[in-house]
Amino acid sequence: MAVFRKQLTPEQALQKLKHYCAYQERSHSEVRDKLFNLGVWKKDHDAIIATLIEENYLNEERFAIAFAGGKFRMKQWGRVRIKYELKQRQVSDYSIRKALRQIEEPVYLQTLQQLATSKYALLKGDQYLVRKKKTIDYLIQKGYEPELVNAAIATLTNTKKETKE
Repeated sequence: MAVFRKQLTPEQALQKLKHYCAYQERSHSEVRDKLFNLGVWKKDHDAIIATLIEENYLNEERFAIAFAGGKFRMKQWGRVRIKYELKQRQVSDYSIRKALRQIEEPVYLQTLQQLATSKYALLKGDQYLVRKKKTIDYLIQKGYEPELVNAAIATLTNTKKETKE
């Protein structure tokens, strides 16, 4: 026996999506997925999305900025990972660049250094090279640029050597 979902009219779908977008910033792809889940005809999708954009419920730039800022502050992700995640959500390159520019460089570098210091300290039982490699791998996985990670590790290991002498 097949289960049929109730078909929503475009007006009902629009109301549901207004609530969906008002609750939290959404990407265009998330809204499109929601339309499919609601069982709205594909021919109505573009009109509904256009209405959401016109009424300022849906704004790709605003989503990208909120997403990048949130992931950096809360999860301490680096730019590489944030960019990758935004691309997965089909956000335009322009919006991605604009969102990444909102992350202030001094705060970004300070966060990277704090993450490097805490991870390195956490691995104090390991051999020096293993400790260094695990810290580098962790920071790269968090989405920080390899050249910045290497600079942070160099700073960290140089200050450790100076304190031993």
